[in-house]
Amino acid sequence: MTQPYDEIHIVGGGLAGSEAAFQAAQAGAHVFLHEMRPIRGTEAHKTGDLAELVCSNSFRSDDVETNAVGLLHEEMRRAGSLIMAKADICQVPAGGALAVDRESFSATVTRAIEDHPNITIVREEITGLPPATWRNVIIATGPLTSAPLATAIHDLTGEDSLAFFDAIAPIVYKESIDFDVAWFQSRYDKKGPGGDGADYINCPLDEAQYDAFISALLEGEKTEFHEWEKSTPYFEGCLPIEVMAERGHDTLRFGPMKPVGLADPRTGRRPHAVVQLRQDNALGTLYNMVGFQTKLKYGAQADVFRLIPGLENAEFARLGGIHRNTFLNSPLLLDQSLQLKARPSLRFAGQVTGVEGYLESAAIGLLAGRFAAADARGEKIIPPPQTTAFGALLGHITGGHLAEGAGAKRAFQPMNVNFGLFPEIETPLMDDEGARIRGKEKGRARKRALSRRALADLAGWLNPAPRAAE
Repeated sequence: MTQPYDEIHIVGGGLAGSEAAFQAAQAGAHVFLHEMRPIRGTEAHKTGDLAELVCSNSFRSDDVETNAVGLLHEEMRRAGSLIMAKADICQVPAGGALAVDRESFSATVTRAIEDHPNITIVREEITGLPPATWRNVIIATGPLTSAPLATAIHDLTGEDSLAFFDAIAPIVYKESIDFDVAWFQSRYDKKGPGGDGADYINCPLDEAQYDAFISALLEGEKTEFHEWEKSTPYFEGCLPIEVMAERGHDTLRFGPMKPVGLADPRTGRRPHAVVQLRQDNALGTLYNMVGFQTKLKYGAQADVFRLIPGLENAEFARLGGIHRNTFLNSPLLLDQSLQLKARPSLRFAGQVTGVEGYLESAAIGLLAGRFAAADARGEKIIPPPQTTAFGALLGHITGGHLAEGAGAKRAFQPMNVNFGLFPEIETPLMDDEGARIRGKEKGRARKRALSRRALADLAGWLNPAPRAAE
């Protein structure tokens, strides 16, 4: 028997699936959220909670004026995002970033979904395409889509899903860090949500210490890949540190180990390089090694990371790891409402669509939930303006990617939200006080103008003017 159209089935209970379920349920739909954990686990998840964070605990910058990620945060808040509401409740200090206590965050999201009267959680694995009787489906299985479902999607579309490796950074017990060497400071003493300008633990390295660390990193024993995995590319925004180090001796000094904006209180000078650790739980007992995703084997990780000054006696609550991610060739496969062209009853959301990052995934889930609910009500689906962060992300994965260029096909790659995805805007010549904008401030002024336009256009999308009677 065909299911009622106001029933929406969502496959996958990560950030995107949880957000999609909440949005659709808030709109009055009856939602069935299918999550296979804990009946069947993955290579990266540890619990059966919804919206579990398996990599960093950071949602990145919360600067709404000059950072595209911060703008996305604000758009999601204004759109009634469940993920942002719970992130704000569970935040921990992180300089200019929004970071959360990962366990309380996922537990809080899980309770909200369990308690919603319009949502039923079904603990089961969907091992192939959803039944044809499900008329309104969102697949939000994330970067760890199970093999049977991935194979079924491939067989349906005839297009290969692309894949990349996503590495996980280690977490250190704070009490094992040597504070005779390490110190608290945010870069440029910048304050952020819940922070005080001294939110990161900094471990300094002089030139000799940095050289020894790089040598040990390159020589450390690495995880071996299966033959079928060896051609899988990495995502550039989440490279393992040893892969970055292979690109040049000083690559890490200009990446996650850059010392700019920091001064060693023992010397008053900027160190040659620095390792930063960010608070990972509300108690402040665990700290995440920022940017230290790795494919080193566990034994090698402990040996190499204890070469870092201040971490000589470090104890690790979790060592780094690596897992394979998959995503669709979305510009070819999905329409602007995230429907699969080959089978319109299926929508996709989250990282599997080719967005990268926690909040980007949740944002696509938010849109998919709203689109599915509009379908259930028989309403016309209106995508968000491309001038918004929502619209810029949606545009990239459903048509903004350039498939051809320089005489060759271009591979579709995952993308974080960034101002390069937004339509151009004229840079203001004067600031709000009437002073002429000069130098580096021109770039910041342009970003502020993009953000202001985005939020103004978002308001019109969220609260459209009533149509005139015909």
